[in-house]
Amino acid sequence: MDCWQKVHQSGWIFPTLVLCIYGFFTMMRPSEPFLTPYLTGPEKNLTIDEVTQHIFPVWTYSYLALLFPVFLITDYARYKPIIILQGISLIVTWVLLLFASGISAMQLAEFMYGLATATEVAYYAYIYSVVSADYYQKVTGYCRSITLVASTLGSLLGQLLVSLGQVSYFYLNVITLASVSMAFISSFFLPMPQKSMFFHRKSSPEPFSGSVEKVTAQISNQQTKQQDKEMTKSVARPQDLTEHEPSKIKIQSRFLSILKQLCMDLKDCYTTKKLLYWSMWWALATAGFNQILNYVQVLWDDKAPSHSSEVYNGAVEAIATFLSSIASLAVGYVKLNWDLTGELALGIFSALDATSLIVMHFIQNIWVCYASYLVFKACYMLLITIATFQIAINLSMERYALMFGFNNFVALLIQTILTVIVVDSKGLGLDIGTQVSWTGNMGTVAESVFLKTFTSFQ
Repeated sequence: MDCWQKVHQSGWIFPTLVLCIYGFFTMMRPSEPFLTPYLTGPEKNLTIDEVTQHIFPVWTYSYLALLFPVFLITDYARYKPIIILQGISLIVTWVLLLFASGISAMQLAEFMYGLATATEVAYYAYIYSVVSADYYQKVTGYCRSITLVASTLGSLLGQLLVSLGQVSYFYLNVITLASVSMAFISSFFLPMPQKSMFFHRKSSPEPFSGSVEKVTAQISNQQTKQQDKEMTKSVARPQDLTEHEPSKIKIQSRFLSILKQLCMDLKDCYTTKKLLYWSMWWALATAGFNQILNYVQVLWDDKAPSHSSEVYNGAVEAIATFLSSIASLAVGYVKLNWDLTGELALGIFSALDATSLIVMHFIQNIWVCYASYLVFKACYMLLITIATFQIAINLSMERYALMFGFNNFVALLIQTILTVIVVDSKGLGLDIGTQVSWTGNMGTVAESVFLKTFTSFQ
């Protein structure tokens, strides 16, 4: 029996290993901290206004447009094809960055990167469809930590090559292209899942986990649920429909049933007051964080122009990622009653976040700007970790994925509105310093909304 258990329990190792390899090479991108200097340098010869107002906003718009359809297609296609699609889109992005030129070509590169970002949901959802629930916490930790390690190493490698090896930004992008190509190749070795969270829930039984009695109980429970499901019409299965019904009507009926179920699940999630105000903070804070992440290199270039100053973007990103991982891990080890202290921590660190952004706007010294960014990113990662388990603690796996996906969609919608108003040339087209100041003020609003909402719910 022990040998039998080991054989089946080892079923989680191979897909987790391959997914970690994929995640490592996907995030091993030494050129990313130097994207703005590369685009405004002699290789592409674009102006800072063209990069800020015409190229970078395309990522936000394409990400928003693709997020919801990609979410549904990802579940329907059972993750692996979408992971492969992400690898293709990353390769196309860096081929364009290397060999194309002009505003239109760079806008297309940003669109492809938006597609790659939208398909990240497949990476984080895939593992839950191929391993037992007993290993969810373990494999989640592996998959998330490997991306942080790869991002840190990539940023550090880029900085060392630029500062010590005098390597041009072009060759950093060549290394990145090689890395994402390795990720694309590794994606083909992922086992194809037989189930998904919504469209293919009952395609295969749960993997073996535990004793024979436990497996028997699981099978019995599955049979009972199957009988109950056949007596309801909440989510229709193709085989439940009559044989003479056209296949097109079957697909439409099933799709509408899935959408109806998703809406009902969302309604149930957001009728809980605690989840509602944590989600409100999540959306506002994440919108501000993504906005800063997208344009912080432009701010650094404004404080210390890359054509006349040493660039330390890679080192700063490496340190920021490392501090963020430490902050996230610290939340899991600090023994506090987060139900009581979570909102206090949220208020304090949200204010610190907003203050760091205002400092980045008004102080011209690049080192102060770098230090403020470190504080900003570490505080955000600390708070988002608290918000994550505060939201997830009472949710099932399906609602966990759905609610986090919807929160990110709302955050992206807010970010898009902010981009249209303050960044895009068709809007106000504000300078980068004012943009950062606006985002800092939005952080203060996020803090106020959270605290006022929490107080009103007491």
